Amino acid sequence: MSQPKWTTRDGRALSELHPCFAIGRKSARGRIHLPVSPACNLACRFCSRVLNDWENRPGVTSRVITPAEAVDTVRRAREVSPDLRVVGIAGPGDALATPHALETFRLVKEAFPDSVLCMSTNGLMLPDRIKELIDVGLDTLTVTVNEVDPERLAGLCAGIVYKGRALSGAEAGVILIRNQLSGIRQAADAGIIVKANTVLAPRLNGQRIAEIARAVSSAGAKLYNIIPLIPRHELAGEALPTCAEIDAARVVASEYIEVFRHCQHCRADAIGVPGGHDISAELGLRRVVEQETFSHG
Repeated sequence: MSQPKWTTRDGRALSELHPCFAIGRKSARGRIHLPVSPACNLACRFCSRVLNDWENRPGVTSRVITPAEAVDTVRRAREVSPDLRVVGIAGPGDALATPHALETFRLVKEAFPDSVLCMSTNGLMLPDRIKELIDVGLDTLTVTVNEVDPERLAGLCAGIVYKGRALSGAEAGVILIRNQLSGIRQAADAGIIVKANTVLAPRLNGQRIAEIARAVSSAGAKLYNIIPLIPRHELAGEALPTCAEIDAARVVASEYIEVFRHCQHCRADAIGVPGGHDISAELGLRRVVEQETFSHG
C-alpha cells in the first residue's frame, strides 16, 4: 500500500479527512468552521467582513461565538454528522489577531482528541504564535499571500497593525511578507501541512502568480489555492477574474507547486461538505433565509 501524500500530525491521511486536501477530486468529507475570531490586523482593500445569513463567501458569519460555544458547536455537529473531524477557524477576522482561536483549539482538542485542527491566517502574527500552534496540535495551516513585492502589495492591502503600530505602504509590506514566508517555513519544518491562498485580482497581481507560487513553495507550502477576487470595498470597481484568467493562473502556478481547484468560497461559519448541504442553520448558528431568484434571461 502506498504511503499517503500528506498526513495529520498523528499520521492519518489528509486526503481521506480534509476536503481541501482531496487532490484530483471533489471530496465528500466535511468540515466545521468556527467563527470565533472577531478582529483583524490587516486592511485588505477587497475585504468586507459582515454579519449576515445569506452571503456565501469568506469573512461572513451570522455571529461571532465564544470558545466555549465553539466546543458545544463541535459536539452538536458531530451528533448530526459523526464523521466530521476537520475543525477549522477562518474568520471572520484573522485567527491570530486575538487569542480566541488558540483557546478554541485547546478546548476542542481536549474534548475531541481525534479532531483535525485547521486554521487560516493572513500570517502577520504567525512567527510570534507558531510555538503555540505547534503545541496545540495544529495539523494544517492556510496562509493568504497576495504579493511578495512590498511595493505592489500596497495595491491590495492598505496597511497593517503590528505590535501596536499602524503601518502602511512598503513598510507594511516588508513586515507582512517577511512574517508570512517565515511563518510558513517554521510551520512546515514542524510538520504542519501548509496551503497558501492568493486572491487573484487580474490588474493588480495577475502577472505575479509565478513569483508568488515560487516564493510560497520555496518556504514550504505544499498546496496552492488561487481564489478569484470578489470585487468589494475599495476594489469594488475591479474586474472579476474570468474563467480563462483563473485557469491560466493555475497553469502558471502548477510549475512550482500543486494547485487546489475545488475552492467553494466558504463562509466563516460553514459546517458540512463544501458545496453541499450546510448544517449550520440546523445547529442554530445561521438562520435559514429564503432568497429571491433573479434571471438575466
